[in-house]
Amino acid sequence: MKKALLLVSILFISVVTTACINNLAVQELNNKAASFMEEGNYTEAIERLKSSIDLDSSLYESHYNLAIAYTKAEDYPHAISAYEKTIELNPAFADAYYGVAVVQEDLIADLNSGLLTVNNEGNIEKVNREELADEDLDKAIVISDNTKKYINELTDAAISNYETYLEKSPSAEDADDIKTHIKDLQLRLNQSSQPAAIAQE
Repeated sequence: MKKALLLVSILFISVVTTACINNLAVQELNNKAASFMEEGNYTEAIERLKSSIDLDSSLYESHYNLAIAYTKAEDYPHAISAYEKTIELNPAFADAYYGVAVVQEDLIADLNSGLLTVNNEGNIEKVNREELADEDLDKAIVISDNTKKYINELTDAAISNYETYLEKSPSAEDADDIKTHIKDLQLRLNQSSQPAAIAQE
């Protein structure tokens, strides 16, 4: 399921113009970012969108577009932050809940694969797999307790965001698929918490 839902339904959106003097510059930066996105140049798109937000941080569309650019660049922690800012600015925007849920799942996949880990301070960091010997690569995917805890938190958050998406967009074409997917995530979350409960008994 990784990235499949995202590619189908999340689109770059235009900035709504208001009476702000900066809006033409903001619109232009968003348009340039869209061009860079089409070319696959996500770094330049991100820079244009950051500049757009520097000019006017009140436009949810710019934050949403930044979230999409970070998602395409596979920088999931920054994408989640940008989606959360979008939701803060426009809590009624259903696609932001959907987008952040998908990205939370993408981050979970990277954590489960051993590409990323959560350190003792609670920060996400890349795992340097080049330092490992060939015979250790298979054994290298050991998920720390911090990482397991964070995966459970992300799974719970993704469930909540999918549910909010459905509440705000009840007639969504993919509603049945999302409901089924929520049940799968709930099952996974329950299964991951069972060993800890058994160990405590």
